Amino acid sequence: MNRPYTFINVAMTADGKIDTFERKGAAISSKRDKVRVDELRAAADAVLVGGKTLLEEQPKLTVKSEALRERRIQQGRSPNPIKVGVATIADIRMDSDFIKVGDSRKVIFTTSQTSISQLESLRALGVDVFVDETPRVDLANMMRTLKEIGVNHLMVEGGGTINFELMRLGLVDELLVYMAPMIFGGANSPTLADGLGLPRDRALEMKLADIERWDDGGVVLKYQFL
Repeated sequence: MNRPYTFINVAMTADGKIDTFERKGAAISSKRDKVRVDELRAAADAVLVGGKTLLEEQPKLTVKSEALRERRIQQGRSPNPIKVGVATIADIRMDSDFIKVGDSRKVIFTTSQTSISQLESLRALGVDVFVDETPRVDLANMMRTLKEIGVNHLMVEGGGTINFELMRLGLVDELLVYMAPMIFGGANSPTLADGLGLPRDRALEMKLADIERWDDGGVVLKYQFL
């Protein structure tokens, strides 16, 4: 396979929302789920987010557990997985947590719509920047590039637009969902798969591979794409 084994991990409410209508990164994961996510990050070669998450939420994408970071070091790996951001226009702040926090390689995929000065500033801070001449980042090519730089196991942490595009293009192997016992509502609240959507006859088919029911009221679902 000329791309990494890829899984999307998402925390959502029982009504399928990954944030409120305010879109400020509302907390959904329980304490136990945060531990699960940290373990997933520690096992991954890289963690990827889309443009809205990258630019507006300043994700750290680091392994929180010192023990898990130490285990990675003992395995001959960096303390944290490679951070990967995808944005049509990579107007990320130079003091962003994505860039400044954690000992890890940083990679951004963007387009020529990002200014040359911005690209130079990112590279000056040690960020590896790949630029497409297309209107949007070529995600299939991005996956091939990630494979070439040593990413064999890729974790995707959204948001909904990048999730949907990766799934639509057949670039995802698994979907892991923590469903929290809460409701956000809101017609415009983001879901785990946004974008333009698909007609019924083109729906993406999956099979349920595993399910866990937790005492905190949450459920963890593991799907595999057919």
